[in-house]
Amino acid sequence: MTTQATQRQRAEQAMRRQWFPVARSTDLGTPQSATLLGEKLVVWRTASGQAVVQEARCPHRGADLSLGEVHGESLGCPYHGWRFAAEGGKCSHVPSLEDQCKIPQAAAVRTFACQERYGHVWTALEEPLFELYDLAEWRELDLEWLAAEPLDSPTGVAVAVENFGDVAHFSYIHRGMMGHVNPVVEPLNVRREGLDIWMDRPLQACEGEWANDGDCMMNYHIVAPGLVAITYDYERLGKRVVAGFPCPVAYDHVKIFWAVANDRNYTGGDLQECLRVEELLYLEDLPVAATITPAEIDWDAKQVEHSVPSDLYTLNYRRAFREFIERGQHVPVRLVDEPRALP
Repeated sequence: MTTQATQRQRAEQAMRRQWFPVARSTDLGTPQSATLLGEKLVVWRTASGQAVVQEARCPHRGADLSLGEVHGESLGCPYHGWRFAAEGGKCSHVPSLEDQCKIPQAAAVRTFACQERYGHVWTALEEPLFELYDLAEWRELDLEWLAAEPLDSPTGVAVAVENFGDVAHFSYIHRGMMGHVNPVVEPLNVRREGLDIWMDRPLQACEGEWANDGDCMMNYHIVAPGLVAITYDYERLGKRVVAGFPCPVAYDHVKIFWAVANDRNYTGGDLQECLRVEELLYLEDLPVAATITPAEIDWDAKQVEHSVPSDLYTLNYRRAFREFIERGQHVPVRLVDEPRALP
């Protein structure tokens, strides 16, 4: 008798074949420890500059390779010095062996797909079914990225993304940063195509520190399952970006990697100032987000939830995530296409 997989199980399987960030590029001066969906990883950079993601367990006696040292194009174990090549992960040197020809032939660590983008190192646990995120609206900008210190949140990827994209909570959670915001949400301008969801929303200058730069248009973009961004287009300053990329340490626990970027022609605050302000907003969000139950969206519909028009953007994200689950069971597809308005 075959038991049908739950939507949660299907979501977990799809995410194993999806790109997620596991380290900041700037931190690879030394090997970094990472966890993705329960898998312990080491992230490191070779002497030639190549970022590498491999399993963290040494196949000799199980030590954590993230405590090891880089030797050119290989990583040495901190326990007995066994070295594993960046290319393919095969053991290339065992110090205790007089004859290196006697290295166990099967001694190797699993090596994962790896790319660097938006100031982070990205990987997937299985062969990626989707291309790494590449937002069309950023290609025309000359963006300089600054990766923030990651944030821990006991939620799933979808809950973390929804929190970033939700607009009805500003009047409550962000009183400190935004001051008085009208709790009534206007009809939202949302469009979705496949895994991409866009929303354009004006932000009027108000009381809080957040709005000192004047009026702007907030151009939201989510790509399911795990990229959420706002490109701010200020009337007098130009464009800047904040983006979040929650990495599932476990199905219902994320490490939120995130970054800010300024266009070369942006005349507002520098990257450090933009990061400072955005981090204050994140820190207002996290205590409440940590109380959300269940900690990840209930794809199997065991819980009752009620929605209103102000939830239109995040409801479209849920539709996109469900499509991601379905598409994640099948053949490779392109993740991000040129945006166009839907009828």
